[in-house]
Amino acid sequence: MKEEEVKRCQIQEWYPKFRSVSIKTEIKEIPESFVEYLLDDEGPFLLPESITGEDALPQRVHNPEEEDDFQVPEDSEDESEQPSPPPCFPELELVVKQSIETLGGAIFPKLNWSSPKDAAWISTTGNLKCTSFSEIVLLLKSSETLTHDLCHAFDSCDDKTSSRPSTFYLALRKWYPSFHPEMEFRCFVRHRLLVGISQREVTSFYPVLLEKKEDLEISIQEFFIDNVQEVFESENYTFDVYVTKDGRIKIIDFNPWGAFTLPLLFNWEELETDLVDNGDFVQFQIIDTRCGVRPGLKTAVPYDYLDTSPGSGWDQFMRNADEELRMQSESPEAGA
Repeated sequence: MKEEEVKRCQIQEWYPKFRSVSIKTEIKEIPESFVEYLLDDEGPFLLPESITGEDALPQRVHNPEEEDDFQVPEDSEDESEQPSPPPCFPELELVVKQSIETLGGAIFPKLNWSSPKDAAWISTTGNLKCTSFSEIVLLLKSSETLTHDLCHAFDSCDDKTSSRPSTFYLALRKWYPSFHPEMEFRCFVRHRLLVGISQREVTSFYPVLLEKKEDLEISIQEFFIDNVQEVFESENYTFDVYVTKDGRIKIIDFNPWGAFTLPLLFNWEELETDLVDNGDFVQFQIIDTRCGVRPGLKTAVPYDYLDTSPGSGWDQFMRNADEELRMQSESPEAGA
């Protein structure tokens, strides 16, 4: 994989070319000071001071007795005891506020490549829906997934010259309350040919997909030929689409081939060999029984965290653990 291929999958790179067939999105460059704030894990967890007075957690219960434990006496001479003031990003907050209003009052956030899906649990809604800058920051700051974007974006590249891009962007994407997760699909393109389609949400069984599978496959293939195949520059990549109730197809995202991209109901070996050998045949994978769900597969974290195949990081970790256990059991102390 080349850096250029990874860079093409940044939303600020691909969205302008596919705006007409994607969901409404506003993209804003974020200052390096904000990036540093997101990465700072020293000291207390502080949300930025809002110049508009909005609070990501308005229902918080304040306990004065507990807060007294964190008060520093006014006559204290130890400056290290003085609490740091919360950061403030007034210009970014105002730009984001205006964009949220333009997009109908609710959005979900995304950086260059990823959304903070792993942090949805911390929001008051339990999902990525945000109506204020403070809510966006709460998700971004709480996400471990975004660390990959911020620090390790190019680590899988053969021609790596840096670990991260020089500039980061915040994409504000219109929130659609009628979104149905079963109608989102990941498409796999190898040598500029569509070789596979997978159900995107693999932790549930959706009977409706059994009925619509054939029609969906035809629609997605036609969409790829008409809108993507000759426009996206990479030879190997994946892209996610959403099929609306009236049959329109919207591009959600692009991702590099392999590396940290999840193959979902496929594995990379079959995508790179078996499916390519099938020529024009496209394999469409869905979960066709309740026994086929994969409840442990969290699609919001880098693939390296989940890959347990031979040679993977987890495979090596387990081998090392087994070897350590064997050595301990054979040691003299073990038989004492």
